[in-house]
Amino acid sequence: MENLDKIYKQVHKALLEVIDASGIGEDDILVLGGSTSEIVGGAIGKDSSLEVGEAVIDEFLIILNERKINLAVQGCEHINRALVVERELAKTRGLEIVSVVPALHAGGSLAVNAYKKFNDPVMVEHIIADAGIDIGDTEIGMHVKFVQVPLRLKEKHIGKARVTALKSRPKLIGGERAIYK
Repeated sequence: MENLDKIYKQVHKALLEVIDASGIGEDDILVLGGSTSEIVGGAIGKDSSLEVGEAVIDEFLIILNERKINLAVQGCEHINRALVVERELAKTRGLEIVSVVPALHAGGSLAVNAYKKFNDPVMVEHIIADAGIDIGDTEIGMHVKFVQVPLRLKEKHIGKARVTALKSRPKLIGGERAIYK
């Protein structure tokens, strides 16, 4: 298994890169999708690690809570990629709460740990996040608002899992006479 200290450091670097490159800030939403199986070098959904999931969620919460950025943690396809969010976020954003509690093999380790560590967790089926980070090719794009822009991170792996990230930007509409900032 990957060294937890190394995972903390890689998560820390990757998350700070995403925050800086995306420009997200207070009250914005960052979606996290990830596979602890991939982080430890296994096949997605086959080698889940609660310990690694806890390390990832702990580091995300420390950094995002400091900056007052909302975290939404995507579960796996066995719960239709529903997301763990704080109840207050669901209420203020008008998100529909669904009835499911993530489990290790139906939701995944990141969702399980987020559900355990959030103050008042609920599950929602959909969200429109401002940016996202995907650890292990779990496909978070459906939860990041249109227009999505890929971020090229220096920190390309967490453990053995590939890291990808997205930010969003407003649509550029108009024609040749349109002016953009």
